[in-house]
Amino acid sequence: MPNTTPGATEIFRMPAADSTVPDLMGGSKPSHPTLTIVKGPQIGQTFELDTPEITLGRDPKNSVFLNDMTVSRHHARMDLSNVALGLASIEDLGSLNGTWVDGAIVSKASLRDGSTIQIGTFRMVFHTCVRQRRIDTEA
Repeated sequence: MPNTTPGATEIFRMPAADSTVPDLMGGSKPSHPTLTIVKGPQIGQTFELDTPEITLGRDPKNSVFLNDMTVSRHHARMDLSNVALGLASIEDLGSLNGTWVDGAIVSKASLRDGSTIQIGTFRMVFHTCVRQRRIDTEA
């Protein structure tokens, strides 16, 4: 029976389907690393990173085209040549507003699965496609 007392606090439960962290990948399992925009003009867009070198910037010729004036034409470059070994990096290309990784401004930084990258008004999450290996503790 609902509380009818004026000003009383009511408690409700949010259904699991309405969680506050959306499943941006929709259950798909990409075969390459991905970069998903979680904040900014193109929110929800996911880029599949299928080459060893990825360029990011406002120029449409970049691998990742970020269409906003807060982004330099040639803003940053990602090195994914060793991503199968869990090694990836991003390098700022002398941009005006800088490149941020996990909250810190960087000239070059290593990326790990789940790293956040901020370029201009865009906040993105980097995910590798590397499967976590189970460590067998039995000898």
